[in-house]
Amino acid sequence: MEIRRDDPAAPHVAALLAHHLAELRGHMADFAFALDAGGLSRPDVTFWTAWRDGTLAGFVALKQLDPCHGEVKSMRAAPAMRGTGVGRALLGHVVAEARRRGYHRLSLETGTAALHAPAVALYRSAGFIDTGPFADYRPSPHNQFFALDLRAEP
Repeated sequence: MEIRRDDPAAPHVAALLAHHLAELRGHMADFAFALDAGGLSRPDVTFWTAWRDGTLAGFVALKQLDPCHGEVKSMRAAPAMRGTGVGRALLGHVVAEARRRGYHRLSLETGTAALHAPAVALYRSAGFIDTGPFADYRPSPHNQFFALDLRAEP
């Protein structure tokens, strides 16, 4: 699998990003905080795509919250690639990049619906722990928050 920095507004990303946003908004309504192509293109966000045999396998973004704190944004495996290790590879890439940048903490927000269970299991297996809201998030029954202490040994 190849993971490369990419443009979230690129045509090859559009269908998967639209699917991602529609699914989240369909389940979480006003509590879906996934970014669209414009939000993923901001200067404080870095966006990567994963490719397997020339096929878009997924994407992930890393948002800098402050010089020591990053946030995993919009991680998604393509539907045909779910369960094949794409999510683990993308998460590993983001964690490694956050460590390279010198972040002390990596946070994320995700939903509580059943469709989020595989992602939550992945985050926990990677060492993320339950935390409270961070940045501008507010608690709700539709959201949960995780963090990874990057100062600990990998």
